[in-house]
This record gives sequence, structure tokens and C-alpha cells, in this order.
Amino acid sequence: MLDWLETCRRLYNRCLRDLKTWLNGKKCPIDRCSLKQEYIVPADLPFPSYLEQKRQLTQWKKENPWFKAVHSQVTQDVVKRMHNTWEAFKKRGFGFPRFKKYGQFRSFLFPQFKNPPLQLPSWEGSWRGGYQIKLPKIGSVLIELHRPIPEGFVIKQVRVLSRARGTKWYVVITVQSNVEVPNPLPKGRGLAIDIGLENFLTTSDNFTIKPARFFRELQSRLKELQRKASRKKKGSKNWEKEQIGVAKLHHKIANYRKNFHFQVAHQLCDQGDMIFVEDIDFGVSAKGFLGKSMLDGGFGQFRTILKWVCWK
Repeated sequence: MLDWLETCRRLYNRCLRDLKTWLNGKKCPIDRCSLKQEYIVPADLPFPSYLEQKRQLTQWKKENPWFKAVHSQVTQDVVKRMHNTWEAFKKRGFGFPRFKKYGQFRSFLFPQFKNPPLQLPSWEGSWRGGYQIKLPKIGSVLIELHRPIPEGFVIKQVRVLSRARGTKWYVVITVQSNVEVPNPLPKGRGLAIDIGLENFLTTSDNFTIKPARFFRELQSRLKELQRKASRKKKGSKNWEKEQIGVAKLHHKIANYRKNFHFQVAHQLCDQGDMIFVEDIDFGVSAKGFLGKSMLDGGFGQFRTILKWVCWK
């Protein structure tokens, strides 16, 4: 699967390269030549849109055998992913798509399935229930199912995620059902919360929750691992080994923080029927002299999780 991620990264960069070449070729002056660089492209070269590059995938697979190893729908989704970034750039006016460096492409998507991919093995006494997921061109992979698929839901998409430099793998399953979700009007007991650093939050009932400083608690261990990694030759096996240790510790801190946020969100939902949170841009506050404490609290992530838990 690491080879698939690397192939998807190269395909993403190929699509972005063609797009940048077309744009640079169209903005060259017509009355003089640039002294720095010149992009010579045919005048009738079509714009490399999503449909155009999707059509070119067949030719690219003949030129690069690596692209053949990846499922066709996965490669089509990579092209769509790049063009979604381009459309988002045109909408907001900044954030031009960038080339992905090695290791920066961390997921790929199977957009549809003919048969249900989740299955149980035939043998008994298997590990953690023995659930398997069958992915095209990869085969059956043993997974630890977080929770069962609700009855009446159909699996539509599967995204494979890589974390901690390819040592942790996750499968995100998207399900669909024809059930209508009601949207009730706000009513009942209201609860207002104030988020801060001295206390993680304080409610309108004077209920406080102490902050859980996971990064601060493990900072000395992280500093030790980073110091060991800096003493290794960059690119060597020992350097890569130490970098994996650093990535695993960062991954553990993030999981601790997310678990804490979910626990607090469920606790608040049990106390009130309506929850009000101040609308603050925590990203701006994280750039100040208290930035490390703000990032350690993860207030933006908590607000997103709280909104989802309240809706659920």
C-alpha cells in the first residue's frame, strides 16, 4: 500500500505539472520574450481539465507501468482530488495547489464497490472478531472493526489512511441509507460554555473541567527522540527509525487529545439540551505567545467534535 501511495503522489504531481505548464504558457507576453524562462506550448493545446486528464490516463499508463498497478477508479479519484484543490483555489483566491513531496500523500479512495467489501472469515476463534475488508487489487486485509455497520446501511466508499510514516493504517468506511434524518428546532435547557487555558472549559452552571496537557506531559520524551534523530545521518536507516519513533509519539498525543475531546463532548451533551459556544478564530490565538498551550488544547477540534456529538 505504500507503493500505491507513492504512485498516487506521482500521478497527482503529473496532473499539477500539466496544469501549471498550460497556465504559464498562456500568460507569456506576445510582443517580447522573457529573459528568465519561456513555456512553449501548442496554441491548440486544450485546457487540462478533469475530463481531459481523466481521458489521458490510458496513455499515461502505457508510458508509466507503475500507474497500471493501482486500481483504475483510485487513479481517477487522484485526478479529481487535484482538480478539487484547483477549484477551491479559484473560489477563495489564494492557496495555489502545491506539488506533493515524498510521504505527503497519505490516503487513497475506492469510490464504489460492486459487492460488499466487509466480510467475516470462515475460520473460528479469529483475532478481534476476524473482520476482513476486500480491496480491489490488494485483496483481503484483516482489520479491527471499531463498531458494526448499522442495519439497512450500504457501504459506498472506502478510504485507506496512512499515519505515523506508514506504520499506522486506518480504513474509513462511508455508508449510506435512505433514512430521513430529522432536524428538530432548538428547545430545552440551554448550556453556555467558555473555553480557556486555566480551565479547559467553564459552563454557565460553574462546572469546570481541568485542561489535559498531553503535549506538555510528553514533551520531554519527544525532545529526547528528536535529539536522537538529529544525530543520525539524514536518509539512513537509523535516521528513518528514529523519525518513525517521533511520528508514533505525535500520533499517540493526537489520539489522547481526541479521546479527551469526545469524553468532554458526551459529558456536556448529558447536561444540557442546547449548547452555546463562543465563535472565536482559535487559529489566530495560536499564533501568539501562548501558541503552544492553545495548540495543546486543540480547541478548534473540540468545537468540531462537540457539534457532531450534539447532532448525533
